[in-house]
Amino acid sequence: MPASETSPTGQALEIDKEIAEKNGCNDEMWISLVLMPKPARIFLNCCRSINTSSIETEALEDPKENGRSYHAYREGRYLLPNDDTELQRLDIHHAMMVTALDGELYLAPIGNAPRRVLDLCTGSGIWAMEFADKFPDCEVSGNDLSPTQPKLVPPNLHFFIDDAEADWVYEDKPFDFIHARYLSGAIRDFPRLIRQAFNCTRSGGWVQFADWDSVLYSDDKSTEGTAFESFNRITLTAFAKAGFNMSPGPSLEQWLTETGFINIKAKKFKLPFAPWGKDRKDKRLGINNFHQIDLGIESTAMAILTRYENWSPQDVQIMAAKSRHDARNPDIHGVFDFFRDPGENNFVLKS
Repeated sequence: MPASETSPTGQALEIDKEIAEKNGCNDEMWISLVLMPKPARIFLNCCRSINTSSIETEALEDPKENGRSYHAYREGRYLLPNDDTELQRLDIHHAMMVTALDGELYLAPIGNAPRRVLDLCTGSGIWAMEFADKFPDCEVSGNDLSPTQPKLVPPNLHFFIDDAEADWVYEDKPFDFIHARYLSGAIRDFPRLIRQAFNCTRSGGWVQFADWDSVLYSDDKSTEGTAFESFNRITLTAFAKAGFNMSPGPSLEQWLTETGFINIKAKKFKLPFAPWGKDRKDKRLGINNFHQIDLGIESTAMAILTRYENWSPQDVQIMAAKSRHDARNPDIHGVFDFFRDPGENNFVLKS
């Protein structure tokens, strides 16, 4: 199937296939890695269930800026877009995470019969949909600032608009499992967020936080002096000045421990930003990571640099283009670290 039939960004996928071939990916591997477009993904993940329910959210008109749309509820709280291109990037991100976990949706030992589960800042909703399909008797919820999730979902799944950094109201009906991933750049106070998760998880329940160390590096120093490294540093500095943590991953274990979680099983993944890895899994990870970086490098930087650092949109686009060029260079072996930290809530009520 031609790339133009598998993705709205078919031209980019054709270019990326050439990159993959230079890095030793064969046609079979490449075809297996090209993500379906969002409408097909929605059909397969939602409409295969006979009984579905609609998202119960109020329609809000999203503001537009520099050709992208952003969330309307509590406008400005989150600085990345919420349009179809961003949702495609999040779905590719999901595919990469599932590959990193060897096909699993989570690492926490939650058993075979979870009753109540929350997907925090659900994004495109793909993780929550797949989890709801896996556990049809479980009540699954997903919250987000944007109502961008599919309108047809499995009957045991409910999406709703919410601000994860506002006061939570779930203590009276705690969750068996709270799942939260790639919140870097979205949260100003991670320790408070984790405390709220602790208070809303039942005794013996689990949380799983998974997030980036967003600092670009390379073991062979091939990223040093590149436009990508410079743009990465500038963008992270701007987010930090605005109060956002873009690299929460390395601190997750400490925050979970300080909050009172036990049995924390931290795991670090080194994710290449292109398919230059030696084995099949690393190449899969690299292809997916390249796609999500290609779709997201400009949009991640656009709002933070134009709103907070007085950059022009054109300057952001130029630096993003130079960074994409570096990402396509097979001699540059950039890596981002990603951390998965499941933790168990051992809080016991005392009379």
